[in-house]
Amino acid sequence: MPAYSTYTDEQLYELLQGDDQDAFTVIYQRYWKGLYQRASAMLSDGQLAQDVVQEVFISLWNRRADARIEKLQAYLYQAVRFQELKALHRLQSDAAFYDRLASITQDMIDHEPLLYNEMERIIRNVLDRLPEDQRRILHMSREEGLTYRQIAEKLGISIKTVEKKISLSLRAIRKGMDGSFPVLLTMAAAGAAHL
Repeated sequence: MPAYSTYTDEQLYELLQGDDQDAFTVIYQRYWKGLYQRASAMLSDGQLAQDVVQEVFISLWNRRADARIEKLQAYLYQAVRFQELKALHRLQSDAAFYDRLASITQDMIDHEPLLYNEMERIIRNVLDRLPEDQRRILHMSREEGLTYRQIAEKLGISIKTVEKKISLSLRAIRKGMDGSFPVLLTMAAAGAAHL
């Protein structure tokens, strides 16, 4: 592999398209550190940045035969930017959904205890059907107030795994409340309007 380190990106990419693992290794070694530093600066989270970069390289390997890449370095940095945005969006949408749910829940506790009980029953049924690891991670995040990093360290898993499990849990809650949530919202709003 020593000769590979002298190859241009174009030569390495051509070899990669032919399933050359050594070419992939050289590309990885050539760009991993810079991509990681970029993602880490953007995300302010080393573990999440590492997961983002890994995702880019996994995608590069999986799409090696299909993708047409002219400038490898530019492609890799653009792919990292895309993964960063996806990670940030996921974190924000999860937080926004949970904040909205918490706000509505508090309003129901204060003004519509029967609606609150019904919503709690629906959510509990959804949570009871979740896999144990998802329930545990969601509980650690929402009930214990642990950050994704703290959960990852406590469970010995990556932040990306924590993020994915929480996203899956919140998606299940959204789906489980699909029919009920709009009705509960309307009823809560109508109840609040009468106060």
